[in-house]
Amino acid sequence: MKHWKKYNESKKHVDSNKIYTVKEAVELLKKITVTKFDSTVDVAIKTNANPKYNDQIIRATTILPHGTWKTKRVAVFVSDDKLEEAKNSWADIVWNTTLINDIKNNKFDFDILITSPDSIRDLVSVAKQLWPKWLMPTPKAGTVTQNITQAVEEIKKGKIEFRLDKTWNIHSGIGKLSFDDSKIEENLNSFIKAIETNKPTWVKWKLIKKIVLSTTMSPWIQIEC
Repeated sequence: MKHWKKYNESKKHVDSNKIYTVKEAVELLKKITVTKFDSTVDVAIKTNANPKYNDQIIRATTILPHGTWKTKRVAVFVSDDKLEEAKNSWADIVWNTTLINDIKNNKFDFDILITSPDSIRDLVSVAKQLWPKWLMPTPKAGTVTQNITQAVEEIKKGKIEFRLDKTWNIHSGIGKLSFDDSKIEENLNSFIKAIETNKPTWVKWKLIKKIVLSTTMSPWIQIEC
């Protein structure tokens, strides 16, 4: 009840009929925050792409200019001849044949799994464990690649994956409330640009329909799109 009271108080400061500039929205988010911890700044983008059609699905990656708010644990699965390169990368975990049994037994702890084109077929046997958690490597996500070192480095520097969900929306965190206003704005603008760049060919109309920002337990703020 206490949280809802704070939420309702903060909601009074947001004009639901107004479309704010990015600068105005970021400044307002910092004024209405109701949490004592460093909240994540979230963006939700309503699109005109229909996920029911394969040619309108959006799934891609981008590197936020000011990085992300958390360190991701990166695992690498490669054949024996590529183990040395993988060990010299910034990967947290490096596996070869032992990975398959670990995944089957649910003995794994990572946020992203990277593999090489010649090793992806070896992960098919554990795809049913990886897909529900969005951990199965794919070329679109940049997690099936010949350049293991570069892929790991990009993720550690702030590379994120985004995808269209079943409700036609794309959600992502784009920073922490403690970031300078300019860094939040630049991360947001870079994220929006990445979505526009990956507009499906078969979406003939405007891709982005609506954009809203929020933080933990704060009301949504609609911004220009």
